[in-house]
Amino acid sequence: MKVRTALLMLMTALCSQAQETAWSLRTQNSELKTQFSFDLTGNRRVAEGCTAITETSVYNDETGYGYDLQPAPTKKSTTPYFFSVKVPDGNYRVTVTLGSKNRAASTSVRGESRRLFVENITTKKGEFKEYTFTINKRNTVIDEKEKVKIKPREKNKLNWDDKLTLEFNGDVPACARIDIERVEDVPTIFLCGNSTVVDQDNEPWASWGQMIPRFFTDKVCFANYAESGESSNTFISAGRLKKALSQMKEGDYIFMEFGHNDEKQKKTGSGAWGHFIYNLKIYIDEARARGAHPVLVTPTQRRNFKDGKLVDTHGEFPEAVKFLAEKTGTPVIDLQQMTTILYETLGVEGSKKALVHYPAGTWPGQDKEFADNTHFNPYGAYQIAKCVIEGLKELNHPLVQYLRDDYPGYNPANPDSFDSFKWNNSPFTEIEKPDGN
Repeated sequence: MKVRTALLMLMTALCSQAQETAWSLRTQNSELKTQFSFDLTGNRRVAEGCTAITETSVYNDETGYGYDLQPAPTKKSTTPYFFSVKVPDGNYRVTVTLGSKNRAASTSVRGESRRLFVENITTKKGEFKEYTFTINKRNTVIDEKEKVKIKPREKNKLNWDDKLTLEFNGDVPACARIDIERVEDVPTIFLCGNSTVVDQDNEPWASWGQMIPRFFTDKVCFANYAESGESSNTFISAGRLKKALSQMKEGDYIFMEFGHNDEKQKKTGSGAWGHFIYNLKIYIDEARARGAHPVLVTPTQRRNFKDGKLVDTHGEFPEAVKFLAEKTGTPVIDLQQMTTILYETLGVEGSKKALVHYPAGTWPGQDKEFADNTHFNPYGAYQIAKCVIEGLKELNHPLVQYLRDDYPGYNPANPDSFDSFKWNNSPFTEIEKPDGN
């Protein structure tokens, strides 16, 4: 009885700030604010302002919320589960209350296409912990006449649909409550790039752009527009940059990491000193015209060893990035240099653990060995996200003020141990390599 009373008091306190019913729209300071509150404990009687969620609360477009993609969790299940809410484009501050009254739990929270926000949070039976982050949601619509030209394999990506989707994963995932509110007052960091940056939906692929949100507070929001196979020019022609610019406001940031696919183009005018820096200058100029701040990033290295040392495959592209940075007064992160240190520190064999190197049969439907020397697995993506952060710190960049207190610092010459890295796989896998391999 005491436990039940304490739990009721806790949930009532959590809901006390909710002044409106879920799914309400209100006008405040002439800006449309969207708020949602969901109680996932399974109780049908919840505090005012919360929507009760049960095992039968399955997502559909009519209700606009519910468990999605996988079965709803039960009191004894330990498998990952997803919860979606239909919302318009924008940034949303999400507060999750993790834990369960019935058992101990260990929970990680990812959003949209596997963006990591909260990892490996342990709670005792009856214990609850609250975490807040800000997540960007978008669809393909640019305006009434134009949409982003996404690829056929992107059509099912969670990044491009009309829902905000959260993934609860871990050894024993447990979430008691979700609060969501649209926010307009946080800087957005738009990520532009290729498969080394993109949010990868499926195991075992991952990129630094989907890991980096975990290290930042809810006072800033990452919007990852990168896509596999894109170069500096195809990103523009597909409307990806135009979509990002349509959402961009003064005080935002834009990161650009290209090169892997640009260097494969052989048409007249291509090359590091041709279309490449010309196109990157477009990103810089368009961002600055809107009061946003550009950051250039040199391309990550490929795992290409000879006699224990990496042999560069990017030619003059990294130097072209640095040249453009100097001429335009744009900050630059030398990710090529840091990933060189990282891979050489890990060694010829050890560096395979950072990339998609797996024997045949490791993943469902994988009848051939994976030996990919370009694309990262979650461990590698996590390390490279930290390299990007260290690049920001070297620049004394304003964004470092938004780092979470638990960010420990990082040195690519002393990477995290692979054996100590804990990642619970998402339920979806893909054996097809990303575009641009």
